[in-house]
Amino acid sequence: MSNKHQVAVLQITAGQLTVSEAARRYGISRQHLHRLLTRFRNGGLEAIEPRSRAPLSNPNQTSDEVRQRIIELRRQLAATGMDAGPITIAWHLEQSGHAVPSTATIRRIITRAGLVTPEPRKRPKNSFVRFEAAQPNGTWQSDFTHWHLADGTDIEILNWLDDHSRYLLGCTAIGRVTGDDVIVDFLRLIDTYGPPATTLTDNGSVYTARFVGGKNAFELTLPLLGIQQKNGHPGHPQTQGKIERFHQTLKRFLAAQPVPRTPAELQHQLDAFRQHYNEHRPHRARDRMTPGDAYRDTPKALPARRIESGHYRLRYDHVDDRGKVSFRLAGRMHHLGIGIEHHRKRIIAIADHETVTVIHLDTGEVIATNQIEPTHSYWRNTKKAPGRWPRAST
Repeated sequence: MSNKHQVAVLQITAGQLTVSEAARRYGISRQHLHRLLTRFRNGGLEAIEPRSRAPLSNPNQTSDEVRQRIIELRRQLAATGMDAGPITIAWHLEQSGHAVPSTATIRRIITRAGLVTPEPRKRPKNSFVRFEAAQPNGTWQSDFTHWHLADGTDIEILNWLDDHSRYLLGCTAIGRVTGDDVIVDFLRLIDTYGPPATTLTDNGSVYTARFVGGKNAFELTLPLLGIQQKNGHPGHPQTQGKIERFHQTLKRFLAAQPVPRTPAELQHQLDAFRQHYNEHRPHRARDRMTPGDAYRDTPKALPARRIESGHYRLRYDHVDDRGKVSFRLAGRMHHLGIGIEHHRKRIIAIADHETVTVIHLDTGEVIATNQIEPTHSYWRNTKKAPGRWPRAST
């Protein structure tokens, strides 16, 4: 018999050795031999087998309640197309006041529950060279992707993502994205969040016309606001890797929702996604902060050249055939007199508390300034002398 404890006990009980002799021969203390003899008398040879030194209970062991909640969260988040990884599950546990085990423990729990589908081994994250803006509004990335309505209609979704915080600034369903849509959406977001220092996009024609000659509205607007434009290298989408990965996350969510019948229904889903993505989805790259917290908790970057007024609104439009532009203020529509000679020109209007400045996008020239008079429906161009203007030539 190979177990010296069992041999020693058998020889003592057979009268071949005394306890002291067995202790000397086998190097076992007399106290331990007496314990082994007691076990033998109560349970036979099996009772002499070495016992585990592990404590009978582990105070750090995940409770059944937490374990069940982890499994529930995994199923709930995955069913709605949301991120359901260990970091996100840990964040939700913390928000609900539960004890939070390590992400490795969470991963083991969901794996043992059969809720993890094995994936091919991926390239290590530390093998990537990652570029990131140092502050919120340092760089806004933009791109659009496609989704289909129930009748097969293709809808394009225009997205704007803050590079530093991953905050989803805008997520808008548009039938077909045009250059005008890009500039209108961009200025709307500036009104809400302030201007970024730079933008980063691909070379799509709605963002740049540099490969076909000339400049589009987006390219003409950015220098007026002191914003630097950056474009990825053709055929190298990794430059816009953050927003490309974001599109995968967005589509996983949409695939788990009822198929929308109208653009309005799709926009409702996008609004719900944006709220969840910004406020209830911790991001690994942001030390488990949500994009909303990361965006709000850090001072914002500013363009190299700022508009002088600290409070302003931006409006992209075309001068109509009568030489005017409509402008809404406090729920009332007003009309800016620009000049019939500028009809059909593309303009950007910059409004502060007192004045609207109108700039011709093609030349960067200020073609009108209009005093804000809330009680008047028509605001004349103060750069022109009062009087009747000539009609536009046809």
